[in-house]
Amino acid sequence: MKFLMKGVVVSSFLTLMLTCTLFGQQIKWMTFDEAIAAHQKIKKKIIVDIYTDWCTWCQKMDQSTFQNPFIANYINDHYYPVKFNAEQQDKVSFNDKEYYYVKKGNRGYHELAAELSLGRLSYPTIVFLDEDLQVIQALRGFQSTLRFEQIMTYFAQDFHKTTPWSKFSENYQTFISHN
Repeated sequence: MKFLMKGVVVSSFLTLMLTCTLFGQQIKWMTFDEAIAAHQKIKKKIIVDIYTDWCTWCQKMDQSTFQNPFIANYINDHYYPVKFNAEQQDKVSFNDKEYYYVKKGNRGYHELAAELSLGRLSYPTIVFLDEDLQVIQALRGFQSTLRFEQIMTYFAQDFHKTTPWSKFSENYQTFISHN
């Protein structure tokens, strides 16, 4: 009986540790306003996940790519991560301009989502902003874990300024081992 109790205690402890580890490695999503406020204190790139509640691929990316512990930690360390619902109806101020919800048919879209996605609304779209809050790239569609790892590293470490994507992606391991 004593042995069985020790096993239950150890098992409970390991489950608790695993749960804390998994929850500790989630992306710390911010609102757009929170990210801009943080950016005003310490300049850092911003990553914006433009999604809708009904988008199946957005949900799949949330459940797979964004749950990867390496990706979550890397995003938290190198970016201000923003979750932005493209159908939200709240006014958002960005770069001295105000953006609003535009009703279109039964649904609508937020003007900021349209601007950040360079006028090509598609879900999900991941937008990378530099330290000056300028769009580096708007990336449309679901991204697998490996591909997204490469993309977020490419922009976070400014490889996009000196290295073509094709060269970087082919030699990804070489590039990251030198940094």
